Amino acid sequence: MDEGLRVFGSMRDGARFNSLETGISSMTVGMSQRAGDSVRTSDWPPPPPPPRVATPEVFSKRLRVARQIAWNLLPPLTFIAMVGLWWAAVEAFKIPAYLLPGPRGVFTRLVTDAPLLWTHSKVTLAEILLGFGLTVVTAIPLGLVIALSPLAKQLVYPPLMLMQLVPKIAVAPLFLVWLGFGIESKVLLTVLMTFFPLLLASISGFQILDDRLLYLTQSMGATRWQTFRFLRFPAALPVIFAGIKTSATIAATAAIVAEFVGSNTGLGYVLLRGTSTMDIELVFAVLVVLTLVGIAVNYVVEFCEWAMTPWQRAKNS
Repeated sequence: MDEGLRVFGSMRDGARFNSLETGISSMTVGMSQRAGDSVRTSDWPPPPPPPRVATPEVFSKRLRVARQIAWNLLPPLTFIAMVGLWWAAVEAFKIPAYLLPGPRGVFTRLVTDAPLLWTHSKVTLAEILLGFGLTVVTAIPLGLVIALSPLAKQLVYPPLMLMQLVPKIAVAPLFLVWLGFGIESKVLLTVLMTFFPLLLASISGFQILDDRLLYLTQSMGATRWQTFRFLRFPAALPVIFAGIKTSATIAATAAIVAEFVGSNTGLGYVLLRGTSTMDIELVFAVLVVLTLVGIAVNYVVEFCEWAMTPWQRAKNS
């Protein structure tokens, strides 16, 4: 009987153990299923992208951009270097201000005398723009006529050449007698001094075209206007703009010289007044303003050339 009880107890403990093992297994399976469900449904962030490595093409592009920036910075850096050398020379050699003032004194006068300089700058700028504008609208068409017409070249070109040989400064007092001290005499002297360089550039530009290209357009049935518009004029533009830049530079000089001869307004008048009173700082301030005016006019001409010659931009790029 005792033996039977032991057998019965062992059977009962085995059943409990089996049931406990079954429960633990089911719990483990359920937990693993829930964990798997949670892993599958959770929104994990994506892994970080691998670090980008600059390719040779990207590196060369960055290098070209850096070179372009450095190339564009050369003009202002050159100007800063010149001002630095100016200041260093004045400080090192102890040059007195009545001979060569330092940059600080000149820039101070630019600020303190700004209303005076602005008032007279408007007069000089009006003379430059009027004289230079009249030169552009007369010299380029006349250059076209002389370039395309042998008769015009024989009749018009010799008197113009004779006029160019006459010293303009020598006849400037006559303009005061004929036109007075107003803006007319200054504009006329500016036109005479800037006319001939642009005329020569226009003649050379309109004659630069190869005759074989003209024969080609004629064989294709192009009219004279089409030949001029699409062939002769675009070919002449680079040479014409070279002459325009030269004339623009001379225009500022011509206006100042005309004001030297006789005027009570303009930067030339202020320059003479500063020289007569030994106000050298004012003289240098006027020279700085004239330089800025010349740079502005030159940039305007370069922008016009950039806008009117897109094929030049493509070739330079």
